[in-house]
Amino acid sequence: MCDERTQFDADKYLRGGEISRRDFGRVSATVGLGMMLPGMANAQELGERDVEITTPDGVADCYFAYPASGSHAAVLVWPDILGLRPAFREMGRRLASAGYSVLTVNPFYRSARSPVVGEGASFSQPETREIVLPMRRALSAETDFSDARAFVSWLDEQDEVDTSRSIGTTGYCMGGPMVMRTVAVMADRLGAGATFHGGGLASDSDDSPHLLIPETRAHMLHAVAENDDEADPEAKNTLRAAYDAAGIPAEIEVYEGTLHGWCPTDSQVYHEAQAERAWSRMLNLFETALA
Repeated sequence: MCDERTQFDADKYLRGGEISRRDFGRVSATVGLGMMLPGMANAQELGERDVEITTPDGVADCYFAYPASGSHAAVLVWPDILGLRPAFREMGRRLASAGYSVLTVNPFYRSARSPVVGEGASFSQPETREIVLPMRRALSAETDFSDARAFVSWLDEQDEVDTSRSIGTTGYCMGGPMVMRTVAVMADRLGAGATFHGGGLASDSDDSPHLLIPETRAHMLHAVAENDDEADPEAKNTLRAAYDAAGIPAEIEVYEGTLHGWCPTDSQVYHEAQAERAWSRMLNLFETALA
């Protein structure tokens, strides 16, 4: 989860000369296109639209991308703490080009429409943290459950979604627990879940997501940042034990050389090689579990 520790690690990384703050904006403006290139050879023609989804707590503004023809397995994407923004729209399009109908949500719709931060915003900026942290604190396990029901139900009503196939879900940073709650509360529809540098997946709290594993059926992928593992090395072991006890297939791996937040292309600590490898593992999971 994004916090003072993960930001300290990111600042240390930047000071180490890998990339300067001055250069980060220039790199992030172009790296998104680089992320798209590996998947473009067999990319499908896409449709896309901004949508509004009614939930028990209001109206969520979301982004829906899908192959231009036919119906396909659906994927629900939970962004990280900076919310729905261009980098996540790009990831939604990229996943749609692989043959999925992809809903990327604004998890902060109760507080503001997306994008909730401006272009180039970073969690390192105090003014950005002042915006997103109160929004994050306004969410809970119960709001995650409620939103998951609403978003999955909406997907099942769309012509672009093949309801004979299971749904997948992905989550980044704070989206990790949202994935685990989604696959639990909608267990009959969710066939796969993937978390990337997800925070708080296995803790001592009464609402720790790992306690829900016996209620789930989805095959899982957990891509763990190296510094998150260093801070809590037992979390991965707790997850493995819970999945083994429940008889649920789960791939849990610490990605060497990565810092919390390494997957989105606009992250300060984006690690292209490892992000691409994690992306390929997700596609492999969806190909087998959403068939």
